[in-house]
Amino acid sequence: MCEAHINDAIRKVFSVKKVTSSHRKGITELLIQDAVDTQLLKHAVEEFGYKVLDIRCEPYERQGFSLFKRK
Repeated sequence: MCEAHINDAIRKVFSVKKVTSSHRKGITELLIQDAVDTQLLKHAVEEFGYKVLDIRCEPYERQGFSLFKRK
């Protein structure tokens, strides 16, 4: 299995804006607008033979940038 399988499984169940996975780091990160049913998320991942160790939900803060810096 690879990161793409996990990402595809999550996309099938949830309407995500962005999903990234890293086998090396052992994490998958989702950017999602609505609340997440953590049991459904866990089931979607474990269906592919992976074990979910932890699920954390944090608010997303968009990082902006400016071409003009204030002094």
